[in-house]
Amino acid sequence: VQLQASGGGLVQAGGSLRLSCAASGRIFSIVVMGWYRQAPGKQREVVATVTSGGATDYADSVKGRFTISRDNAKNTVYPQMNSLKPEDTAVYYCNADKVLTRDTWTLKDYWGKGTLVTVSS
Repeated sequence: VQLQASGGGLVQAGGSLRLSCAASGRIFSIVVMGWYRQAPGKQREVVATVTSGGATDYADSVKGRFTISRDNAKNTVYPQMNSLKPEDTAVYYCNADKVLTRDTWTLKDYWGKGTLVTVSS
């Protein structure tokens, strides 16, 4: 299973970015997809998650500004990030949790390579 993320970049404070992450491979199902981020000198933290049923959860710091959605048919997750702040600057990582594949039929957790989001003041 591979996770391909895209959409990072440089944006001014108050601006918007839309990330995307597509999971590929012999996937049967993915229970949770989400995004995490890690700022310089800080631990990785959850940003937003969405279940296969559409239930979402957000970090308090992004509630009201970020919206996460998911296309189960494409195994893709899209966080829409609005009203960006300099403190949102971080490397953002896509995560697929409890992935059931057709080759092993076991649940595993996968991470994508990070994509850098820089918000200038």
